[in-house]
Amino acid sequence: MEYITPGKMREIDKRTQEEFDIPVTILMENAGRAVFQSAMEMLYGTQEKKVTVVCGRGNNGGDAFVAARHLMNNEIDVSIFLVAAVKELRGEAEANYHRADKVARTLGKVVGVLNEENLSSFEDQLKGTSLIVDGIFGTGLLREVGEPEKSIIQLINASGKSVLAVDVPSGLDAANGNVHGICIKATKTVTFARPKTGFLGNEKYTGEIITADISIPRILLNS
Repeated sequence: MEYITPGKMREIDKRTQEEFDIPVTILMENAGRAVFQSAMEMLYGTQEKKVTVVCGRGNNGGDAFVAARHLMNNEIDVSIFLVAAVKELRGEAEANYHRADKVARTLGKVVGVLNEENLSSFEDQLKGTSLIVDGIFGTGLLREVGEPEKSIIQLINASGKSVLAVDVPSGLDAANGNVHGICIKATKTVTFARPKTGFLGNEKYTGEIITADISIPRILLNS
């Protein structure tokens, strides 16, 4: 298995868009769909198919919004939470927030904003869920996890539920494997294009690693 640093992966993402005219819209859609497919596999055989999707403000959250939209389109009971203010979202993360929110509203739901004031209701939400999708932090995290994310991760880890991490378990340094104070303990991690160097020796956080093809040209990955 070939591993890649987050810095190298960001460089390849940029070259994919600039040299091969594959926009971030396509990359994010493919990434989110890969997460959706793994989520459906993890839900197979469960009696109550209820999924809680937790999204951060970055592209990792955007991937999770895409996955949530596909889950809802496949008649899965999905509750989506944003760990940020909507005004903090940018680019494709913002676009996919609005897409997911529009689908949710057709089902009588909205994307909830998760903060320190409603953590107790979030804890109750987790009790009735079958699967949690972690899209809080991506590979760019370089700081200690603060609040409310720290408490959210603690609640997810304490829930005893299956967790599917998007690209990297939130809190794990994808470059060197250090934990930024606290880290999601995932059942499975769907990572994109290549597993990250920080995954080595960190199976207790990553769980099973699934590497998804999101249309990154092979020539770039092999360069």
